[in-house]
Amino acid sequence: MSTALFTDLYELTMAQSYLEHNKTGKAVFSLFVRRLPKERNFLVSCGLKTLVEYLAKYQFTKEDIAYLRSLNKFSEELLAYLSAYRFRGNLYAIPEGRIVFQNEPLIQVEGTLPEVQILETLVINLIHFQTMIASKAARNYLASRGKMLVDFGLRRSHMLMAGLYAARAAFIAGFDGTSNVEAGNRFGVPVFGTMAHSYVMAYDSEEEAFRAFVKSFPRSALLLIDTYDTLAAARIAAKLGQEGVPITGVRLDSGDIPSLARGVRRILDEAGLRQVKIFVSSGVDEYSISKWLADGVPVDAFGVGTHFITSADKPYLDMAYKLTEYEHQPKFKTSPGKATFPFLRQVGRTYEQGLMAGDETVRMGSAHQGEPLVQLIMQAGELVASLPDEPAIRETFFADVQRLPAAMKGIDKVDYSVTVR
Repeated sequence: MSTALFTDLYELTMAQSYLEHNKTGKAVFSLFVRRLPKERNFLVSCGLKTLVEYLAKYQFTKEDIAYLRSLNKFSEELLAYLSAYRFRGNLYAIPEGRIVFQNEPLIQVEGTLPEVQILETLVINLIHFQTMIASKAARNYLASRGKMLVDFGLRRSHMLMAGLYAARAAFIAGFDGTSNVEAGNRFGVPVFGTMAHSYVMAYDSEEEAFRAFVKSFPRSALLLIDTYDTLAAARIAAKLGQEGVPITGVRLDSGDIPSLARGVRRILDEAGLRQVKIFVSSGVDEYSISKWLADGVPVDAFGVGTHFITSADKPYLDMAYKLTEYEHQPKFKTSPGKATFPFLRQVGRTYEQGLMAGDETVRMGSAHQGEPLVQLIMQAGELVASLPDEPAIRETFFADVQRLPAAMKGIDKVDYSVTVR
């Protein structure tokens, strides 16, 4: 299916006017976040590989052109231009999995003015969502203190494709796996699953349900124990465990989690089942994880769903795609609160004792200190950089997390030095 019409109308009206007035010189557009949300110390760049895949196949079909013609709005000159459209420009980016901050060019697109203007909606859409979700996932990862994290959010995602790419972003930013089978298929994300309350309710008793499930999955049985009376179900699980029935863990999906987790842990331990894990999937986000673990609640793994996959505390980023250069001349806004930086830019990152100390964005080619973050990804429409797979991107994220100052790994807001010149 063509994706070229997944755009805002004004991208096409501007393109037509550019062509009519010979505004077809070389332009640079930059995608960046104007300011970090107060709920975020940093962001995680994500979505580049998806963007490259879309750019490689971005074109207007005959059906697309017929629809645009039917609007009686566009000139035949524009329609002919769109019929022949292929991305032939340059793409610069900060690679996926890197920790980034406000006013840093995540994506920069260079090409003729109509060519790169048309891509605005596509670029924002693909990068905004995955960066937002990866950034939320990273907070959960840091709060979890090494406990297992599994994405359970697909059913609450904003349509299927959002769930798919959220699972990808979460894996990149430290989650151990997902319930989303298609994400496992496409991206190699490990898949996990247990049972639903309907499974337990389909049997005449919880014990019957538990025995049946373990018989079906003797090497990975994790029992859902909150369908009726959680502690009573924990005792049933403990009884089965003492009989030698192989139980991997139990899952709590409702109720007073701290109290229930302590009660369940006590029941399991008294039965000699210290190896049986407690998995919690109710109301989980970085705030609850942080509080539960700080209070010593005995949880071994978390299923993270609604709050994560909707980035509930901050469901959007103040992200913009702005013209920064045209025919080698600087272009920038000066409006209050929305001022932008000019020119194609590089980001230099400095470190002190192995930890991030500050970022500086400078005009590409200018002198700067530190590690250059921006890379050339596509040149003349062709891929010129390697795009690592998701496990490799995940390792990039882990490496950057190790270089984060300790204060920035918490939930509370701290400052980080970002300068623009």
